[in-house]
Order: sequence, then structure tokens, then C-alpha cells
Amino acid sequence: MRTTLLTLAFLTFGFNAMAQGQPHAKIFSNFNYDLSSEDDAFKAFEINRAYLGYGYKFENNFSAKITFDVGSNNSGSAYTAFLKIASLNWKASDKISVNFGQIGTKNFKFMEKAWGYRYIYKSFQDKQKWASSADIGVSADYKINNKLTLDAQILNGEGYKKEQESNGLFRGSAGLTYKASENLALRLHRDISPRETYGENAEHQNISTAAMAYFTDDYTLGLEYNLRENTNNVLDNNSTGLSAYMTYRLNNGLSFFGRYDEMSSDEDWNITKDGTFTIFGIEKQMTKGVKVAANIQSFQGAEANAEQQNTFFLNLEYKF
Repeated sequence: MRTTLLTLAFLTFGFNAMAQGQPHAKIFSNFNYDLSSEDDAFKAFEINRAYLGYGYKFENNFSAKITFDVGSNNSGSAYTAFLKIASLNWKASDKISVNFGQIGTKNFKFMEKAWGYRYIYKSFQDKQKWASSADIGVSADYKINNKLTLDAQILNGEGYKKEQESNGLFRGSAGLTYKASENLALRLHRDISPRETYGENAEHQNISTAAMAYFTDDYTLGLEYNLRENTNNVLDNNSTGLSAYMTYRLNNGLSFFGRYDEMSSDEDWNITKDGTFTIFGIEKQMTKGVKVAANIQSFQGAEANAEQQNTFFLNLEYKF
């Protein structure tokens, strides 16, 4: 009888908590077909990501969020669940907001929002693994005025799939976002990963970003320039990345979109990953929470005689 009462009490508490909070889910899936190979072309149906989470608002301007990322894991199952977000937010005032725990990082959120098609392809820094979308640490936003916002973060630096390394070094960054008008926003960001050793070829890794986004009811334009200096703390291992994207919205939930990425490294030290990447496609909003997009993705490597890789994708996002 006691066990039954405890179970009922636990269930009642759980249902009350659910009633006061908000669960959420988001799934990315696709069908892809390799257009580059004439014989035995690769083709597959895939579930790339499933995000499952829950948000809860406390009193006194506190809130919490937890999100699990279910996706590929090189050392295990194709569908391994990782704890991505486990954060506590405190809105200290109308100007200051603080996040603590396993939090979403500031490195490329601005660009990811401007690009707008995360379910189809990651933003530049995310795709090239220049930074992680989440990490353990603390971040703060300070609204200087209605146009200018300052943000800063201190993180473990390993991302949300790894523990802090034995060196115990933190990764830090600061950024400025300027809302020039209702349509135009600008972003500057500087990220620093300290070196572990002090040899002659060791140096702090720095990533500098300048980005802009222009929004209207009919179209969106985005542009970002990224400079990574002393990659992996190796002196003069520098890379640059340019990404430009646009969306043109039609009636009935239809949109055309495109993107161009270019990555290059000084003196070709990373030439196997250098090259240009393009996406062109059309998206349809089927209903609230459901999107489908047909697109062609192409990559042209920077190495001599590299063949262009072309793949057709049919991507879906469904969230609730």
C-alpha cells in the first residue's frame, strides 16, 4: 500500500511539473542520392538528429532547460543520446541575462539563425568543427541599449560530447551584436582557446568573426567571414572561411534558398579540407511544425584534379 501511495505521489508531482513546463521535440531526416557516381551510386534514408527536451519556468525570473541530442556517435550506436543542454537561466534585470550549466554557445548562433536551414546543413563554424553548439560553462548577455548587446562566455572548451581535459584550460569569447535597423543586424565575435604548452610553435588559437543579416518579409541575406589563427594551438596554422546565403520567400509557404561557402588555409596546410561548397534548393512549409526541402549540395575540393561531388537531398524537419 505504501509503495502504491508513493508511486501515485510521484506521478502526481510529475504531471504537475509537466503542466507548468513545456516539452519539445525536433527531428531531422532526409533521403539522399549521390549524383557524382554513375555506377552503384550511394543512396539512403537517414535520421540525422532528434532533439528531445523540456523547459520550466521558476519564480523570480529563473528558468531551466534540458535537451537530449540523439544522433551519430563514431564510437557506438548510430543513435546515441547525448545530454546537450542542461542549463539554468537567470534574468537578473531587463538588461542582464545569465546562463549556467551545459549551455548553448554564442560562437555561431547569430549565423545559424540567419542561415535558417539547420535541418538541411550546419552553419560554417559548426560544420567545420571550429566550435561546438553547446558546452559546460557560464555566459552572460548585457543589453547596452535597444540597438547594442554585449555577450561573453567562459567554457570548458571540449564541447558537450567530451569531458574537460586534464589541462583544465577554459575557452572564452566575447561578442557584440548591433541592430542597425528593424531589418539589418551586425555581429562581431572573438573566441580564444589558450595553449597548453609554451614551445616555440605553440600559441593561443583565436577565431574572429564578422557577420551580417538582412531580413525582410520577402527575402533574407546573410554573410559571414571567419578567421582562425593558430589552429589547434599550432603557430601560423591559419584558415579563413567565407559563407554567404539567401532566401527568397514566395506565396503558399514556398521559399527558394542558396548558400556558398569557401574555406582556405595559409600555404595549403589544410588543403584536404579546403574548397568550395554550394547548396541550391526549394522549401515548402507543409503545415505548422513540418518543413520539406529538395536541394542539391556540391563540394569542389581545392586539391589539384579534385572531382566535384554532387548529392541530391530531400530533407524534412518536424517539431512539436
